[in-house]
Amino acid sequence: MKNLLLGLSLALLSAACAAQTFPVTVDSCGEALTFTAPPQRAVVHDLNMTEMALALQLQDRMVGVTGITGWYKTGPEFKAALGNIPELAPKYPTLENLLAANPDFFFAGWYYGMKPGGEVTPATLALHKIKTLVLSESCIHLHKPRPAASMDLLYGDFSKLGSIFGKAAEAQALVAQWKARLAKLDTAAAKDTRVFLYDSGEDKPFTAGKYAIPTAMIAATGARNIMADMETSWGTTDWETVAARNPQFLILLDYQDGNGPSKLMRFLQAHPAMKETDAVKNKRFVALRYAELTPGPANIDAIEKIAAALRSPSK
Repeated sequence: MKNLLLGLSLALLSAACAAQTFPVTVDSCGEALTFTAPPQRAVVHDLNMTEMALALQLQDRMVGVTGITGWYKTGPEFKAALGNIPELAPKYPTLENLLAANPDFFFAGWYYGMKPGGEVTPATLALHKIKTLVLSESCIHLHKPRPAASMDLLYGDFSKLGSIFGKAAEAQALVAQWKARLAKLDTAAAKDTRVFLYDSGEDKPFTAGKYAIPTAMIAATGARNIMADMETSWGTTDWETVAARNPQFLILLDYQDGNGPSKLMRFLQAHPAMKETDAVKNKRFVALRYAELTPGPANIDAIEKIAAALRSPSK
């Protein structure tokens, strides 16, 4: 969240930069999306995409958010940045939810507020003159093949959002800062460390695969996601495969629901196969929030946290 504050100083750049010209065309999951002027009534889905919008100081163009309080807790800094912007739906919005706010723009993704064949899709919204920017990480659900995850999932979408709202210079400046921070990481200590991300699930673990941004985040530290060969973004695998690959380090997703990662670790310590893995025996893990593990500004802080934890001795 601290990256949101950087947007305040970036606003000063607009006075020094030439005004951005329109029309602007960006790629949205392989479809060309053209804007003749910046949107005036935007709705943004999910915590990570809302943090992108807040980092660009788009509050004056936002008429609503969706999909936040139904799943996550938010801190005072996020609430202060969001201000009086209403939440139109606590989880997935209906078409009625969105139309009631009379938006001209929706930022969401497949299984990030939209489902293939559902009532809220870019096609159904287009019938109401609402343009939809689709989160790039989610494109794998409709468009294959796709490149494996890279940090461009964040950099690209953030730059697109900036261009759409006439803030290309601000977006580019912040992306440059993010890249500079990651360039300073010492990746030697973590080289090829085997990492497993445990989101949820007991019968089968839900985790990040080839096309999910945590795979790129882990790679940015010098380590590697042991499930990077799983042909999906987010999905389930089996405990036998995870245990056989013997992770040395864990990323535990903290949904901030009162139990946090301690519940996940207790389960792993009791699991007959996982309790024998290096990561569980040595209690080597880092807990990260949802917004830190889905494409958004919090990714940069999260990568630095992973890198620091990888350098730390066993607990």
